Amino acid sequence: MPPRPADPGIRSARGRGTRRRAALPWFLLGLPLLLTACEGEHHRALEVASNTPGGRSATPHPIVIAAPPPAPRVLVDGPDGPVPVPCGTCHRTRESDRTVTSAGDLDEFHAGLVYAHGAQSCIACHDPADYDRLRLADGASIEFAESMRLCRQCHGTQARDYDAGAHGGWNGHWDLHSGPRERNHCIHCHDPHAPAFPRMRPSFHPRDRFLDESHLEAHAAPARGAAPRGGAGEEHR
Repeated sequence: MPPRPADPGIRSARGRGTRRRAALPWFLLGLPLLLTACEGEHHRALEVASNTPGGRSATPHPIVIAAPPPAPRVLVDGPDGPVPVPCGTCHRTRESDRTVTSAGDLDEFHAGLVYAHGAQSCIACHDPADYDRLRLADGASIEFAESMRLCRQCHGTQARDYDAGAHGGWNGHWDLHSGPRERNHCIHCHDPHAPAFPRMRPSFHPRDRFLDESHLEAHAAPARGAAPRGGAGEEHR
């Protein structure tokens, strides 16, 4: 007797599924469209929130480092007044004294320059082959815009703290989902020729509104049974 064919509505032993497709409930047919619509509304809501004052962006805003000042220039007398010229204008035509390590040894255009950066000579940072550029410890020549690479070579502790956010000033947002942040470059705060900060005394202390006498008095008035400042029945903020 020939074997009985398998019922197409019964799942096979190997788990390949049924051959007969069961009808889906009507409300499941529209589920993909519903999910797509919800996802679109979610992304539009995030976009609106990121472009609305006080809204938080779905992705963090960037942290950027402010660009340093351009390569220095020297003012020389021109027919119509002082003219800024690149350092290499003179240094390409005359040999520099590479043994200078103190401000007292400087003359001409550099006279009066405050120089207090260890016992370093000028060419410890300036490229003697091109004084409109800087030089790293390995001899590589870099643009002035990359001067932070030069600072990191010796000031490793400060560079570590800068990377961790504990050194250097900045402007912007604590919460990067609310807005971007711009960090200061080294030479925005430090003079590259004399980087140490002089000792100073704060000229005033921060003003705390919660320690202001009028603010404390206004909050103490209800406790004494008196009407708060602004009249009885008026809400105090």
